Amino acid sequence: MYKLMCAGPTQVHDEVMKKRALPFTNPDLDPAFVDFYKETCDILSRLAHTKNQCLILNGEGIMGLEAACICLTEKDDNVLVLDNGVFGRGFADFVTMYGGNPTIFESDYREPFSLDEIRNHLEENKSKNYKYATMVHCDTPSGLINPVEKISILLKEYGILSVVDTVAGIFGEPIDMDKGKIDILCGGSQKALSAPPGLTMVWVSDDAWHAMESRRTPIAGFYLNLMMYRDYFEKKAFPYTMPASDIMGLRQAVEMVEQDEAILKRHEKMGEAVRAALKKCGIALYLKSGFSNTATAIELPTNIKPKDVLEKMMHDYDIIISGSLGPLEDRVIRIGHMGENARKDDLALTLDALQSTLSELGMNISGNLKMEFLENL
Repeated sequence: MYKLMCAGPTQVHDEVMKKRALPFTNPDLDPAFVDFYKETCDILSRLAHTKNQCLILNGEGIMGLEAACICLTEKDDNVLVLDNGVFGRGFADFVTMYGGNPTIFESDYREPFSLDEIRNHLEENKSKNYKYATMVHCDTPSGLINPVEKISILLKEYGILSVVDTVAGIFGEPIDMDKGKIDILCGGSQKALSAPPGLTMVWVSDDAWHAMESRRTPIAGFYLNLMMYRDYFEKKAFPYTMPASDIMGLRQAVEMVEQDEAILKRHEKMGEAVRAALKKCGIALYLKSGFSNTATAIELPTNIKPKDVLEKMMHDYDIIISGSLGPLEDRVIRIGHMGENARKDDLALTLDALQSTLSELGMNISGNLKMEFLENL
């Protein structure tokens, strides 16, 4: 069995797996399950620091991103796509798919967005009347954190709705939906929450619901149509059969996060110690700034290929770390230190194996990664 130290899916606590294995009820016929579902959603809203409604959808994290776009986009709507990472740019595909016109605001992939540059763009493009803007909180291919709360507040000044992908950020990085005036926030089960993949969490503001209700045309979908859930609790009915066992496991993971008062501090501590160890040993980080506490991207020298590192880590040390995507695919590897991965012993083991792997592939490392990591805790 491999140890998962990748940028998601993460390791899953035994207590979560136990809850998934319990007998389950019929979620379509048992009103107690509707209550259980809503209680779970209410905890998730508290954790996102919002009074907005949360929904749990049956699908991997990207489902929430597409659901947000299909529900908000109508033909010829102008949409601002904030792009400083692979996933950030990916929103443009959804906007186009559902008839919208994406404008891509591209920024340096090694640094967070500049608020001043976004404001200048909005001032220069007022005539476009952007309906909404998309952005990524933690763009995992590079491990970059963006100031999504500040950006969303800025967008509100211009009457623009915000869609934020925090699949790899929430529960490992601070985020306050209400303070940040975020309209649709999208999370996933398999990152810092440390539940198995397969569920999306979507938090929806009143302004976003109003935009869906005020559409000129119907939402062109059923499974991704958030409006199908609008009154599920009052009706005591879901639009389709909910994955009861998955949600039972998710509830356990959510409760464990809520009880872990030091969870954000732990992520910060582990992330900083990993980065400090890498830098001390002469290993290059991909980013210039905006380092996430959930994943760290390492830029390899040109003579070492990511696939060789990943294969050796897996086959020789039974540890899975991540490569990257898009323009970073041939130059970056990533360590995931989120959720159950953000543990001292697991990260020490991973860094020790990484040092051996890189050394065997011909890289000169000026220090001891494991010891430097432990000394920085």
